[in-house]
Amino acid sequence: MSFKTAKTWCIRLIPLVLFFVSYYFPQFFLQSYGGTTKIPVPSKNLCSSWLVSKRWESLNFNLTRKTRLFLTLGDFFWQQHRSALPLPYGLKGSELFLLKVLAVTSDSDMPATIEKLVCRTCVVIGNGFSIKNSSLGAAINKYDMVIRLNDSPVRGYEDDVGNRTTMRLFYPESASYNPSINNDPNTIMVLVPFKQNDLRWLKEILYNEKRMRKGFWKPPPQIWLGSARQVRILDPYFLQHTAGTLLQIPLQPKKNQRPVHPTTGILAVFVALNYCDVVHLAGFGYPELRNQKQPIHYYGQDTMKSMKYSNHDLSHEALALKRLEDSGAILYLHPHS
Repeated sequence: MSFKTAKTWCIRLIPLVLFFVSYYFPQFFLQSYGGTTKIPVPSKNLCSSWLVSKRWESLNFNLTRKTRLFLTLGDFFWQQHRSALPLPYGLKGSELFLLKVLAVTSDSDMPATIEKLVCRTCVVIGNGFSIKNSSLGAAINKYDMVIRLNDSPVRGYEDDVGNRTTMRLFYPESASYNPSINNDPNTIMVLVPFKQNDLRWLKEILYNEKRMRKGFWKPPPQIWLGSARQVRILDPYFLQHTAGTLLQIPLQPKKNQRPVHPTTGILAVFVALNYCDVVHLAGFGYPELRNQKQPIHYYGQDTMKSMKYSNHDLSHEALALKRLEDSGAILYLHPHS
């Protein structure tokens, strides 16, 4: 080949080389450094055969991927969900409360429009300060499912967190008295029962009975304007395996040992890994413990000081999320530490 011919071929290859550099380098940068200069678009191109077929197996959970998320009146009694563990990791002792709740809530699973998707793209929105001023709202709204946590607000924060909510995980103390303020009309409200009184609270609300005022860290709402048709009860299977399999913390702590439970955030990530084919995250991560004055949410005034006596191991959860990120199972939409 002459020098002139070789030069011609080199010139022709330049566009191809530039394409590969522009396409693959950002992905390498994103996976290696936990940051991005370009927000990933939740297109079906993300549903490659590796992501859909191999991602779950690569996590080495030794668990079958479970896409049935909620308890229903028809299948939890008496064999399938018989458990030796009480809440939050089983149903022992809470069957009667649960029976009454499931009798008046919807037996439906996820919306049919999402159930029928060949590939489900999901984004889990944490409540962390890291999402503030991110301008991720438009990108978040493009996912098939937008999963939110507890009473995190949407109104007034749309530019950063979007305005769609497909599913919201909560427990009584974290419930907003009027879910319609920050949720779509058809948002699925998923109760995560950490204790028997959580089911009791919901039963009293749904049956308009005398309310129990005692709560874990604050009284739960005495008036809750959620609709029974939107309520689902998360199967304790997911909290059990978030704790025991993902975080590897004891389900039954030793005597005089303070119990440690997963946060709603990392629980939502594990739920998404089971149900979704693409799982992206935004708003996750806490400041370092020594930084007691750093805000922890994109809203409100709470700081790390308020987390001092929580029953969560935030450092342990951060390491678990790092392992998931390194494996390619999750992807952050913004730079993070």
